[in-house]
Amino acid sequence: MTDSLTVIDDTRATAGGPLTSRPHSHGLVPTGSPAERFMSRTPDDFEEPSVRVEDWKFAPLRTLRPLLAGTPSDAQLRLDSTVPAGVELLTVAADDAVVQSVPQPTDRLGALAWDLSGDALVVRVPDGLEVAEPILLELAGDDTNPLVWNKIVIDLGVRSRATVIIEYTGLAKYAAVTSALVGDGASLDLVQIQNWDTGSLHNDHVGARLGAGSSYRHVSISLGGTVARLTPTVAFAGPGAKAELVGLAFAGPGQYQEARLYVDHSVPDCQSNVLYKTALEGDTSRTAWVGDVRIRPAATGTQTYELNRNLLLADGARADSVPNLEIETGEIVSAGHASATGRFDDLQLFYLQSRGIPEVEARKLVVRGFFVEVLNHIALTSLRERLLRDVETRLGAS
Repeated sequence: MTDSLTVIDDTRATAGGPLTSRPHSHGLVPTGSPAERFMSRTPDDFEEPSVRVEDWKFAPLRTLRPLLAGTPSDAQLRLDSTVPAGVELLTVAADDAVVQSVPQPTDRLGALAWDLSGDALVVRVPDGLEVAEPILLELAGDDTNPLVWNKIVIDLGVRSRATVIIEYTGLAKYAAVTSALVGDGASLDLVQIQNWDTGSLHNDHVGARLGAGSSYRHVSISLGGTVARLTPTVAFAGPGAKAELVGLAFAGPGQYQEARLYVDHSVPDCQSNVLYKTALEGDTSRTAWVGDVRIRPAATGTQTYELNRNLLLADGARADSVPNLEIETGEIVSAGHASATGRFDDLQLFYLQSRGIPEVEARKLVVRGFFVEVLNHIALTSLRERLLRDVETRLGAS
């Protein structure tokens, strides 16, 4: 699809290379998002959301007003779970030491979710346990469209291994703080599937802290709902850790999908890779992707790359893409980012139609090919194929 895309930014740096991701003929220019990310669990520590506040400049604030009002609610989503042997699923008080140790939210709505959600749902994998089967959490809203605040913590012990799948369905106004604590030498695959009904709102701060030599892959699949806004953050707590942040979003008419990432390289010899792809169908569909990566002075030996691709399937669809890379040491292995947005490649459609494939089916095949790179990061074949069918169903309905 790259032939039909307009490249917005493609920047790479290597050891001894440039110390900023945004060169300009007149010198260095601001990248938009601040390099130092403010974090707090107190809502009033943050500015009120407005289009003048960087974190909210793209978001549909009027639609999000029911969440931003911060009204207390005891409502909960219905939980169905599949928990393999040896794994604990329990409810823990908010003042528990593990819950208190999770990364802090990066905006006011994340802080509201922390403040108003009370106890936390904790998935605990003991030291050394390698869980062969996925841990599945299915969270569903109901027809009453409840206002729900939530905390979820995934706690992986040293040298443990697990896959956690969280899928959201039904109807709800939902704000959460989802946290991953990955112990030294541990490996976590976290898959979040936003498959809400139309009318749902979802805001989620997805914070991960990675121990030395650990591995973390976060896969976000946003298909349903009226608004789905995720703010994944990664903090490296020990050298030699690896993080992958992968996302797929399909925005139909009237839908808004946003991913606002922050990867903080603060220790040596860590790696991060970011791959997000979105497709937009309908003249009122909107997406926003902001990828912020910071490499601090102590983070020598860093390897990082982030890539965002947006496919516009209709006139009027809008995709905002903002890659930011702040490099504060020249002693890195490599760093770079790229962003591109564009329409269907008419030659691809012509090729398929000339071989007797109807236009609707041809469009589905092109979108399927566009997304398959992201979905290949999901190890479960059955889940991968089901998500492809979900994308095709939504494309056909549009």
